Amino acid sequence: MTAFKTFTGVAAVLDRKHVDTDQIIPKQFLKRVERTGFGRYAFFDWRYDSEGHANASFELNAPEVTDADILITGENFGCGSSREHAPWALADYGFKVIIAPSFADIFYNNSLKNGLLLITVSEQERDVLMVKAKKGEKLTVSLDSQTLTFSDGTAFAFSFDPYWKEMLVNGWDEISLTMHYEKNITQHELTHTV
Repeated sequence: MTAFKTFTGVAAVLDRKHVDTDQIIPKQFLKRVERTGFGRYAFFDWRYDSEGHANASFELNAPEVTDADILITGENFGCGSSREHAPWALADYGFKVIIAPSFADIFYNNSLKNGLLLITVSEQERDVLMVKAKKGEKLTVSLDSQTLTFSDGTAFAFSFDPYWKEMLVNGWDEISLTMHYEKNITQHELTHTV
């Protein structure tokens, strides 16, 4: 995984609650075996009309946020089925950070395991973030200092699990973490026979 320390980007607002994984990546696109290529299908039923044309009323189709890499959204984001394709689709779409008042547990863990940073904020903080983002202000996300800072200086601190912080800051996945103990594992294998 790519290490995540500090990132500045464009934030898009998806002001919807309880966005489920079936909306993030509809079932008909789950036939791929690779982890890539799902971004074009993210939010498919909202992004496109029945004839496949871009739906102008969908928030993420607005020209000023088509290259957004931060998503600010409503509570319980990622609820529904446990498909890991949802974080794959969001990452492939281009999102690096998702900010919401709450996330579904399985989605949250799947996202972190795939290098997608999920940040939980209060509803009041989320509302301020949404207003600032709609004005087009750039947002800097620092996992090192656990802060969100807009270009005008408006800043918020956020809490983050120390285990996942270490994993993301170092760009480790669970296999990388295991490989840190390779010497110990090898030594154990040499000294313990079955």
